[in-house]
Parts: sequence; structure tokens; C-alpha cells
Amino acid sequence: MGQDCAPEVRYGCGVPRLAILAYGSLINDPGDELNAVIDNVISRVTTPFKVEFARSSRTRGGAPTLVPVESGGAHVEGSLLVLHTDVLIEEARSKLWRRETGRVGTGHEYVTPDPVGQNSVVVKEHNDLAGIDLTLSTWICSNITPLTADKLAELAISSATTESGIQGRDGISYLINTTRAGIHTPLTDAYREAILARTNTANLKDARQMLVAGI
Repeated sequence: MGQDCAPEVRYGCGVPRLAILAYGSLINDPGDELNAVIDNVISRVTTPFKVEFARSSRTRGGAPTLVPVESGGAHVEGSLLVLHTDVLIEEARSKLWRRETGRVGTGHEYVTPDPVGQNSVVVKEHNDLAGIDLTLSTWICSNITPLTADKLAELAISSATTESGIQGRDGISYLINTTRAGIHTPLTDAYREAILARTNTANLKDARQMLVAGI
């Protein structure tokens, strides 16, 4: 980046920019490795693909998490985590992959899965998103069947009673955080209401506190 480029006009100053697309927990919790190389954040960027709470995550006690979907779902507003100009694409891919697979700090490098399996985390590329030359995002298969609000509520409630729930990595916490970030999918409202109905509580915070207290 040339020294004549002020922060507010640095895009288009002749230096290719690289970013990470965040649309779930990555927005508020990029992890130590990515945090160390984030230059700035561009908010309110619409995802180029639709997402839904369609993946049960083993690292979150089986909680539903947002993943790209081919049917259903919605384009949502995420954020671009714009990286420092000295970060190489290969380095960024690996940092993102390690964050998404619970390998932060291990130094393991990303290798494109071949073949791609049900649990493979694939790093994909998007050109010229919100004026950024290259943006990276992750893709992983959906695995929740049937994909209904009641099923999501069942998984979220169950996750809150696990060790992940104690650590705040349960489905209810995830839903609270994504809602605060302005993310809304076709299942969001019914999913929230199903949790409240099953726990007989007035809000998600109360529902989670009740479940964790009962462990």
C-alpha cells in the first residue's frame, strides 16, 4: 500500500486486498490467529450465497450453526475481515481453516480436500466482493435432517446441557449472537420460538441460563 493512501481510500490504491467473509460466530470471534492480521472490518456485506442453520457442530455440543445451503436459506449481511497487505493467500487460507476446524495455534496448513467428504471444510474464493480483490470463505456440508425449527430447537437445547454449553459454545448462545449481528434466515424466528416454547421461558437468555443451571 502506498503511503499516499489514506485509510478511508486505501482500496483501489493499486494494492490487492484480501479478506475473510464472516457471517456467523466468525464476526465477533475470529480467533487469535486471524485477529492478529485483521487490518479493518467492512460491515453489512451481503453473502454471495444463501445460508441457514443447517449444520450440527460437534465442537458446539451438536448445536446448529450457519452453513451455505443450495436450497432454502437466505443471503444475509455479514462482515469482511480485511487482512494486512503482507498476508499471503496461502497463509490466510490456513488461518481460516484452522479457526473453523479448532486447530488454531497448531501450524497445520490447509490442503484442499480430495475427495470432499461430509465433514470436509473447504476454503472458497470470491472475487471483487464489496470492492475487495479476493475474499475467502468456508464451505461445509449441511447435516441436519429434517431441517425444521423443532429439530433445531432440540439440538440447541441439548447442546446447552453439554460442556460446550458451560463454555458458552452452545446453540442458544450462537443464535443470540447471530441475531445480534443482524443475521436473519427463513428459520430464525420459528427456531427461536420453538426454543422458548420447549423451555417455557420468555427469552433466549433465560432459556440458556435455566438449562445450564440444571446441569
